[in-house]
Formats: sequence, C-alpha cells, structure tokens
Amino acid sequence: MASWAALSPSIVEYFEGEDFYRCGYCKNESGSRSNGMWAHSMTVQDYQDLIDRGWRRSGKYVYKPVMNQTCCPQYTIRCRPLQFQPSKSHKKVLKKMLKFLAKGEISKGNCEDEPMEPSVEDAVSSDFGLINKLDIHCDLKTFNDDLKKSLESEERKKAKREESNEITRSQDVEEKLGSGEPSCSVKVHTAPQPGRGADLSKPPCRKAKEIRKERKRLKLMQQDPAGEREGFQAQCQPSSLLPPKTKSNQPKSLEDLIFESLPENASHKLEFTRFLCSSPLETENSPNGPDCGYGSFHQQYWLDGKIIAVGVIDILPFCVSSVYLYYDPDYSFLSLGVYSALREIAFTRQLHEKTPQLSYYHMGFYIHSCPKMKYKGQYRPSDLLCPETYVWVPIEQCLPSLEKSKYCRFNQDPEAVDEGRSKEPDRLQVFYKKAIMPYGVYKKQQRDPSEEAAVLQYARLVGQACSERMLLFRN
Repeated sequence: MASWAALSPSIVEYFEGEDFYRCGYCKNESGSRSNGMWAHSMTVQDYQDLIDRGWRRSGKYVYKPVMNQTCCPQYTIRCRPLQFQPSKSHKKVLKKMLKFLAKGEISKGNCEDEPMEPSVEDAVSSDFGLINKLDIHCDLKTFNDDLKKSLESEERKKAKREESNEITRSQDVEEKLGSGEPSCSVKVHTAPQPGRGADLSKPPCRKAKEIRKERKRLKLMQQDPAGEREGFQAQCQPSSLLPPKTKSNQPKSLEDLIFESLPENASHKLEFTRFLCSSPLETENSPNGPDCGYGSFHQQYWLDGKIIAVGVIDILPFCVSSVYLYYDPDYSFLSLGVYSALREIAFTRQLHEKTPQLSYYHMGFYIHSCPKMKYKGQYRPSDLLCPETYVWVPIEQCLPSLEKSKYCRFNQDPEAVDEGRSKEPDRLQVFYKKAIMPYGVYKKQQRDPSEEAAVLQYARLVGQACSERMLLFRN
C-alpha cells in the first residue's frame, strides 16, 4: 500500500461538545451522546485507524459514541471470515435463495430477515474454544395444507424405509451369529414409551452402503477362515491406528452454498455487480492490494434484470467494512440482509487471497441492550472492541459482562491503558484561515481556551496515528 504522504491528506472538521439527542434504538429523547466530525476527505488508512478506535461513518459524518454516558453503548464488532462457518440458519437462507433461483420456490415459513432473539445455541469448536452459534428462529406455523400433506407423505415413506432397514439388519445379525464371529456383550435396554425417544434396544440405523460392505466382509471371512482373525482384529483396532478415510459427505463451505451452479432452465437469474460510489474515502490502488482497489463501493443485486438490493461497503487495508444495505421490500422473503452479509464475508475471503493482511469483516456496532441489534453477534467467530484500551476481545468473553452492565471494559488487565492516545498533538497539522500550519503555530494565533481544549479532545479521541496525519479544519 502506498505511503499516506504520497496521497492527499485527510481533512476533517471536528465538532466540539458532546450534546445529548434522541436515541434511535431505545427512543430515549435525550439519552444518546457522541462525538462527531465532518470528513471533507479521508484516506483509507486513516479511516481504518479510526474504526479501530470506535469511530464509524454515516456518509461523510464520522462519529464516536461516548460509551460510558450514552443510553445504548455501541461496541465496534468485527467478524473473522477465515474461521467463519455458516450456522444452520445461515445455510437455510442460502438454500432458500438457491431454491428460488433454480425452481422459483418461495418459502412458506414466516422467517424474519434478521433474528430478534436467539433461539438455538450450538456448541462448536473455534480457535478460542467453545462458543455459541445462535440460529435464526423461523415460525413454521404458516405452512399451508398442501405442504402439510407433502410432509406427512414423506414421513410415511421414511417409516417404510426404516422398517425395511430393520428387517435387513435382523438378517445381518443372524448371518453374523452363524459365521462364528466373536461378538461383543450387548446391554439390554427397556424400550421407551411411544414418543419418548429412540428404542435403544434396537441396533443403530446404518446406511445401505455400510450394510453391503458388512455382508461382503462376512462372506469373504466364511470363504477364508484363515483370514478371519486378521480381518476381525483390523476391525477392532482403534480408529487412530487405522489409515484415515476420505469423507465423502464433507459439509459444504460458504462458497459452495453461495456459488452453487444453477440448472440451465433456472427460473431466475441473480447477477452481482460492484462499482465505486461517492464517499469521503479517497480511492487508492496498490500493487499488493486488491484488484478492485481500496475505497467505497456499491454492490448491486440484479434479479432478472431488475435491481432488488444495494449494499455499500468500504474496502480498507485490513478489512471490509459494511456500511449499510437497502433493498426492495417485495423481496424480503429472501432474507436479503442475512444473504448480503454472507456474500460480503465470502467476498472478504476472496480479497484475502490476493491481500493477506485484509482478513476482517466489520459489521458496524453491536448493541447488546437492543434486541434488534444483537443479531450481529451470530456471525462467529467475532470480536468486540474494548472502549477503554482499544484491544479486540472475543465476543463470548464479553457477553457475561454485558448481561450485568450496559457499559463494560473488556480488557481484563487493570494496568492496560490506551497506547494510541495523544495528549499533546505536537505533530498535528491544522488547516486554519486557508493555511496549513503545525499545531504549535495555530495555538499561538487563537486566544479562546475552549478551542484549545477542543483540539486536545480531538487528538485524544482519534489517537496518535491520526493526529500526525490528518488535517484538522478550523474556521
């Protein structure tokens, strides 16, 4: 990436004060509080540094909540796409889109575009240990009569298949007993009452392929008694001592689900285009950067030649930052909010292949106290930014504290401090009265103590890195 000095410097106009105003989340008329500044222009590196200190842009306005005073603390959240695995609910959304494109099928269930409350928790393994993967709750009460009949028919077919498999298993047991093969002790279980669970006294259900293999092995053992012991010993060896088997049914990856090929006679065609859009961020291209360059982009979703959604993203040196998404409400049944987030995570993975340091997906703010905004925590693994020391902490470590208090310091080290803070912005450049001057020169010209206090507060909020590079615009 090119040095910031080779680019036009970022120019921002800081607004002094921390006024209270109406909160859009809890509707408190005077509960929300934040700092803000207007970005006349900004480099992608400067904005990267700002969002890593809790800032966020809305158009050209860049703001940072006063976390320990605002009614709904907003914690910066980022997902780690390289370790991301779609949950069951994510897969449902992707499969729903695939069925709609391939066959024109529209889901009959009333599935919300974004989850309001977590309904299922699956324990899964990640590089930070066990974490919760929260699934989207779908209301299945709106199935129509035709669909119910179809489900009942499938249940009857399944019951017949299980009955047939049970007969086959009984025959296999008889053959095995007649072959003289040593058998293991079997615990006898009492059959449960109907509707109380599986009957543990019966053999576990197996695939037909496994049954055929078992029959073939038993037949070979009967034909070659000398090899019986060897074959049986191989079967009883621990799995760790046996050569690894190739799994034929590996779970599909995120890319497999998104980019699965459609039949030639597909009912619909979804096209995906990307182009630069107006933004305070300056576009930048680098030999080691992504092919599309850095900057702000529109991602358009075209369905059969009609645009149905537009997502705005910022491609920065170390992350893809999702700004917002707007879509045609007629297509809300496709859960476009979830679908677009999964597409953007997959896109971040693609950019990482060319630009290894670009490995995070920023989703804006996570608001634990607002049920409608907690869905972002379902894209795991993810981290929250400590509002005091600006270090990233895995979200599963933060949730217990957030259950007790809206505002939390996530860094457990009591001695840790903000290493990027700037108390005296000696290297800060100020754009004042149509001239650029060092902060020391500007300080001698202005006489209002409140202006000096505002500049010092700005330097503390943006940190040392941005204080050294960004021009502070003063009238």
